[in-house]
Formats: sequence, structure tokens, C-alpha cells
Amino acid sequence: MGFLIKKPENEAGKALPAIVIGVFVSFGGILFGYDTGTINGILAMDYFQSEFATELDSKGVPALTSSQTSLIVSILSAGTFCGALTASPFGDILGRRMGLIASCLIFSIGVAFQVASTTIPLMAAGRVVAGFGVGLVSALVPLYQSESSPKWIRGTIVGCYQLAITVGLLLAACANQGTHARKDHSSYRIPLAIQFVWAAILAGGMFILPETPRYFIKKDKMQDAAKSMSRLRSLPADHPALVEELNEIKAIHDYELSLGAGDASYADCFKPDMIKRLLTGCGIQALQQLTGINFIFYYGTQFFKNSGIQNAFLIGLITNLVNVISTFPGLWMVEKMGRRNLLLFGAIGMCFCQFIVAIVGVTTVSDVANNVLIAFVCFYIFFFACSWGPCTWVVTGEIYPLKVRAKCLSISTATNWLLNWAIGYSTPYLVASGPGNANLGLNIFFIWGGCCFICIAFVYFFIYETKGLSLEDVDQLYMTVDKAWRSQGFVPSISYNHEKMHATGHGPDGKPTGLSHIEGGHGDV
Repeated sequence: MGFLIKKPENEAGKALPAIVIGVFVSFGGILFGYDTGTINGILAMDYFQSEFATELDSKGVPALTSSQTSLIVSILSAGTFCGALTASPFGDILGRRMGLIASCLIFSIGVAFQVASTTIPLMAAGRVVAGFGVGLVSALVPLYQSESSPKWIRGTIVGCYQLAITVGLLLAACANQGTHARKDHSSYRIPLAIQFVWAAILAGGMFILPETPRYFIKKDKMQDAAKSMSRLRSLPADHPALVEELNEIKAIHDYELSLGAGDASYADCFKPDMIKRLLTGCGIQALQQLTGINFIFYYGTQFFKNSGIQNAFLIGLITNLVNVISTFPGLWMVEKMGRRNLLLFGAIGMCFCQFIVAIVGVTTVSDVANNVLIAFVCFYIFFFACSWGPCTWVVTGEIYPLKVRAKCLSISTATNWLLNWAIGYSTPYLVASGPGNANLGLNIFFIWGGCCFICIAFVYFFIYETKGLSLEDVDQLYMTVDKAWRSQGFVPSISYNHEKMHATGHGPDGKPTGLSHIEGGHGDV
């Protein structure tokens, strides 16, 4: 196939509409990335420190305390945690499309509070509300993308969400670079107000995009599902390939419903046949945060500045540029290498770089050491951006069945935000010196390196290879393959047929049609 990811010859219709729609929806990542990058630079602005600080440092200069810094940064993640958990009712009741529009409105209200603030309480309140909107977006975007994308390029499209996050970080670094020297409120208000533009673009675009066909099937609206799929594939609604795909999705959804009464509840996410997938999603989202990436993008500018590195704002801009550029090869590798191999590659690379930074940082103090530190931080960002950045969202977007997809995805995404909050809250205390602080400094990279080592083991034992499989084939994979390391090379052997899959879960011969019975599989254990 060469370097490019090409549409398989047996795929009917055009891929471009679904790709363009999926890539546009990934714009939601800019909301999160830009907010993260903005607060990183704003906290290091002299005017912001003098305006919001209530105490003086040892030099008699107004400075935010560790607790104030921790509050301003981490309170956003408290909002995102709640938003991610609420994404399921938003996505199931309003729909994936209208849920995203509502999320943008909530986010904009939070931004308005932040722009108007001159004290920490109003700033914190605004970040909670904006965080709630970001949490909704972070769960609904991968959900929309995974349900509307062709299987052969689904990983790349969902990975574009992470690319949008990196672009948001870069745009924020540019905005901070342009305003940090201002000596008035505009120094922080201009970067914050730009967020209105990102929310308006996403909400405006969602008004004209279609709802996902799988959402319509979930609501038993086959005609609407056919129209949506027709638009995504550029095929007539009665095209045989389109009808077959819709019938297969419908058959499997009906089978899922036959195993329990009515629509799914949160309790269904914790049933024996689903708990492994839920824990996999929560685990990979938690470990993505424990790699330490948000330490760089929340506190990097401040950290470099306090470490004696000159031009900390410029270094912050460079690290963000590396983050964006490095995500592009990841979008190719996620389909070429597969999920497991890419995640293993990234975890090993991050682990090596983190320990190099830690060892050099605590053993040597010189300009050369600072250059080595910056270089290996950039190498670390490369390994993250091309692997655990995009691939985490890909995995969680495709491992859950339709019946519980929105709920499981909201729980796993909430785990990301819970760890995001914990890291954002605790890091100032871990890194800073003085009473009540751990004074770890560069030793913090030993912690991140250790977590990256855990990532290697987690991928080997828990991440199934889902490259090239439809979302419905992924169900078959989990039901018939009992160990993650046996999942590579899996080929689905069942073609679902709606007429043969009765609501009782039995075929025409009266025998169970559950996948574990058909394949002789081991179930989801």
C-alpha cells in the first residue's frame, strides 16, 4: 500500500465526505488544547501575577502561591470530569450532533466568566463552567467520529482529535507569546477571548453536519440512518453495500438489546461481559495522563523559567510546535503499525526519554545540561504525540458496543479528566520548594518515567489490536479472543444477518447465536 493510507478496492462509495466530516469534528480538540496552553502561559505573565496574587514572594514581588496556582489549573479538570460523565445523556438524548452544539454554548459561558475576571474566585468559576463544556466535547467528539468513519481509516480520523489538541496548544502559545509583555488586562484577556472563536466554529459546523447513522439505529430510525450513511458514503440510500452495512449494525444492536431489557444503564457497563473493556478504556486514559504530558503543557513555561532556562516562553512555543508536527506521523502509524505496536513503541520511547531528563537534570547543572534537558523533553513529546496522544482516543472510541458506547466512553473519558485534575492539582506541591511542598524539582521525571514503564506492561496485557475492523467486528474480537496478545491477525468469520439474529439471540436452528458459542471463544474475560 505504500506510505499513503488508501481506500480498499472492495469499499463501496466515496471516503472523502466521511473523512472531511470526521476531521472537522476533531476541531473540538482545539477547545481543550487551547485552554491548556493558554493557562500555561498566563500563569507565567507578570501582569497576571500582580493582578491575581494576594501575597508577596521572598523578593517582595506579587506571586501566586502553590495553592492558588493549583486551584486555577486543576479546577478546569473538575469541571471536565463532571462534563465527561454527563456526556452520555447529552449524546443519547440530544444526539451526538446537538450534544456537541450544547457543549459549545456551555463552554462559551465559562469563557465569558474568565474574560471578565480580575480575581481568583470568578476565574475559577469560569474555568469550572468551561471545563464542563470541554468534558462534554472530549467524550462526544471521539464518539461522533468513531460512529461515522469508514473502518479502514477510523483510527486516523479519531486520532485527528489529538492533532486538534496539539494545534490548540500551539495557537495558545502563539497568543501568549504575542501578549505576555503587555502591562494591562489585555495580556490575559485577549488569549482567553479567542476561545469564543473556536466554540463558534465548531457549533456552526455541527448545525450543517449529519447525525451519526449508529445513533439513528439506536433510536430505531432506519430511514434516517440510511440518509445519514448515504451522505457519509456518497451512495444512494438503497445501495446494496449501504443496506448491508446498516442491517449488520442493526442486527448486532438488536442482539445486544435481546440480552437485557430496553436501553442500557450504567450498571450494564460493569457487567462481566463488559468490565474488561471498561477497565481497558479507563486504564489507557489514566495512563495517558500519568505519562506526564500535561506537566509540560500546564506548567512547562513556569518550570523552564524557574529552572534558569532563558526564553522560557520561546521554549514553550517550540515544544508546542514539536507536539503538532509529531502528531502527523502518528495519524499514519495508527493504521500502518496498528494500535498495540504503536502504543508499545511510544511507551518505550517515552520511558527512555523521561529517565534521561531526570538523570541529567539532577546530576548536572550547566547550560549543556539545560540543552540536553530541552532536547529530550522534545524527544519525549515526539513519542507521546505520535502514539499515546492520538491512539488513546482511538482505542476508547472503538472498543465498546453500541448499546453502552456513550456511557462507557463517558466513564473512560472522565477517568482521563480525574487524573488530569489530580496531576494539575498536585504538581505545584510536588515540584515547588518551601514549607508544605515536596521540592522534587526535576526528580518528578523519575515518577513520569516509572509510569511510562507501567504503560508498556498495560499495552501488552490489555490492548487488543482493532486495526481494520468495523465497530461490530470489534465486538466479535472481544467475545472470541481471550488474551490481548493473541488479538493480532484476528479475522472476523461471521457475517451478521438481521433475519437470522432473532430477538431471543437464537438462530434458525434454535441454537444460541452468541459469538462465544459460534466461535467456541472464551468470552470477554
